Amino acid sequence: MRVVAAAVVDRGRLLVVSKTAAPEVFYLPGGKPEEGESAEETLARELAEELGVRPRDPVLLGHVEEVAALEGVPMRMTVFTAGLDGRPRPAAELAALGWTDGRDEFEPRLAPAVRNHVVPMLMSSGALRMK
Repeated sequence: MRVVAAAVVDRGRLLVVSKTAAPEVFYLPGGKPEEGESAEETLARELAEELGVRPRDPVLLGHVEEVAALEGVPMRMTVFTAGLDGRPRPAAELAALGWTDGRDEFEPRLAPAVRNHVVPMLMSSGALRMK
Protein backbone atom coordinates (compact mmCIF):
# COMPACT_ATOMS: atom_id res chain seq x y z
CA MET A 1 0.00 0.00 0.00
CA ARG A 2 1.29 3.45 -0.92
CA VAL A 3 0.48 6.49 1.21
CA VAL A 4 1.52 10.16 1.11
CA ALA A 5 1.50 12.14 4.37
CA ALA A 6 2.38 15.52 5.84
CA ALA A 7 4.57 16.04 8.88
CA VAL A 8 3.35 19.47 9.96
CA VAL A 9 5.33 20.86 12.89
CA ASP A 10 4.34 24.08 14.62
CA ARG A 11 6.02 25.38 17.78
CA GLY A 12 7.75 22.04 18.31
CA ARG A 13 4.56 19.97 18.00
CA LEU A 14 3.51 17.53 15.26
CA LEU A 15 -0.02 17.59 13.83
CA VAL A 16 -1.72 14.19 14.14
CA VAL A 17 -5.22 13.08 13.20
CA SER A 18 -7.52 10.17 13.99
CA LYS A 19 -10.12 8.58 11.74
CA THR A 20 -13.72 7.82 12.63
CA ALA A 21 -12.99 4.14 11.82
CA ALA A 22 -10.30 4.06 14.56
CA PRO A 23 -10.55 7.19 16.75
CA GLU A 24 -8.04 5.81 19.27
CA VAL A 25 -5.15 5.74 16.75
CA PHE A 26 -3.44 8.92 15.55
CA TYR A 27 -1.74 9.24 12.15
CA LEU A 28 -0.21 11.90 9.96
CA PRO A 29 -2.73 13.61 7.67
CA GLY A 30 -2.62 12.24 4.16
CA GLY A 31 -3.81 9.29 2.14
CA LYS A 32 -3.51 7.06 -0.89
CA PRO A 33 -2.68 8.46 -4.33
CA GLU A 34 -5.26 8.29 -7.08
CA GLU A 35 -4.34 6.87 -10.49
CA GLY A 36 -1.74 9.09 -12.21
CA GLU A 37 -1.43 11.48 -9.26
CA SER A 38 2.00 12.67 -8.09
CA ALA A 39 2.92 12.56 -4.41
CA GLU A 40 2.63 16.36 -4.20
CA GLU A 41 -0.81 16.28 -5.84
CA THR A 42 -1.94 13.58 -3.42
CA LEU A 43 -0.71 15.63 -0.49
CA ALA A 44 -2.59 18.74 -1.64
CA ARG A 45 -5.82 16.83 -2.34
CA GLU A 46 -5.77 14.89 0.93
CA LEU A 47 -5.03 17.94 3.11
CA ALA A 48 -7.85 19.85 1.40
CA GLU A 49 -10.30 16.96 1.88
CA GLU A 50 -9.30 16.05 5.44
CA LEU A 51 -8.39 19.40 6.97
CA GLY A 52 -9.59 22.16 4.63
CA VAL A 53 -6.04 23.50 4.16
CA ARG A 54 -3.30 23.57 1.55
CA PRO A 55 0.29 22.46 2.12
CA ARG A 56 2.85 25.27 2.06
CA ASP A 57 6.42 24.62 0.89
CA PRO A 58 6.38 20.79 1.06
CA VAL A 59 9.83 19.19 1.31
CA LEU A 60 10.43 15.44 1.15
CA LEU A 61 11.37 14.16 4.62
CA GLY A 62 11.70 10.53 3.58
CA HIS A 63 10.02 7.20 3.02
CA VAL A 64 8.77 4.97 5.83
CA GLU A 65 8.07 1.26 5.52
CA GLU A 66 5.84 -0.20 8.21
CA VAL A 67 2.69 -2.27 8.59
CA ALA A 68 -0.35 0.00 8.25
CA ALA A 69 -2.03 0.34 11.65
CA LEU A 70 -5.59 0.07 10.40
CA GLU A 71 -5.28 -2.21 7.38
CA GLY A 72 -2.55 -4.51 8.75
CA VAL A 73 -0.74 -4.65 5.38
CA PRO A 74 2.76 -3.53 4.38
CA MET A 75 2.82 0.20 3.71
CA ARG A 76 5.29 2.60 2.09
CA MET A 77 4.61 6.14 3.27
CA THR A 78 6.13 9.13 1.52
CA VAL A 79 6.41 11.88 4.13
CA PHE A 80 6.73 15.58 3.40
CA THR A 81 7.36 18.33 5.91
CA ALA A 82 5.06 21.25 5.17
CA GLY A 83 3.46 24.32 6.59
CA LEU A 84 -0.25 24.93 6.19
CA ASP A 85 -2.21 27.67 4.48
CA GLY A 86 -5.26 27.93 6.70
CA ARG A 87 -6.33 26.56 10.05
CA PRO A 88 -6.78 22.77 10.07
CA ARG A 89 -10.20 21.40 11.01
CA PRO A 90 -11.14 17.71 10.86
CA ALA A 91 -13.42 16.82 7.92
CA ALA A 92 -14.20 13.81 5.70
CA GLU A 93 -13.29 10.61 7.59
CA LEU A 94 -11.37 12.35 10.40
CA ALA A 95 -12.60 12.19 13.99
CA ALA A 96 -10.09 14.52 15.68
CA LEU A 97 -6.76 16.28 15.46
CA GLY A 98 -4.10 17.10 17.99
CA TRP A 99 -0.55 18.32 18.41
CA THR A 100 2.15 16.14 19.96
CA ASP A 101 5.84 16.18 20.74
CA GLY A 102 5.80 12.39 20.32
CA ARG A 103 6.52 11.70 23.99
CA ASP A 104 3.33 12.99 25.61
CA GLU A 105 -0.16 11.53 26.16
CA PHE A 106 -0.44 10.84 22.41
CA GLU A 107 2.59 8.52 22.32
CA PRO A 108 0.78 5.24 23.06
CA ARG A 109 -1.93 6.14 20.53
CA LEU A 110 0.40 7.03 17.64
CA ALA A 111 0.38 4.67 14.65
CA PRO A 112 3.62 2.63 14.52
CA ALA A 113 4.87 4.43 11.39
CA VAL A 114 4.56 7.77 13.19
CA ARG A 115 5.85 6.63 16.60
CA ASN A 116 8.72 4.44 15.36
CA HIS A 117 9.91 6.35 12.30
CA VAL A 118 8.57 9.88 11.76
CA VAL A 119 8.87 11.13 15.37
CA PRO A 120 12.52 9.96 15.66
CA MET A 121 13.38 11.59 12.31
CA LEU A 122 11.82 14.88 13.44
CA MET A 123 13.46 14.70 16.88
CA SER A 124 16.91 14.10 15.42
CA SER A 125 16.46 17.11 13.15
CA GLY A 126 15.41 19.27 16.12
CA ALA A 127 11.95 19.97 14.68
CA LEU A 128 10.20 18.30 17.64
CA ARG A 129 11.01 19.19 21.20
CA MET A 130 9.86 17.53 24.39
CA LYS A 131 7.89 19.35 27.08
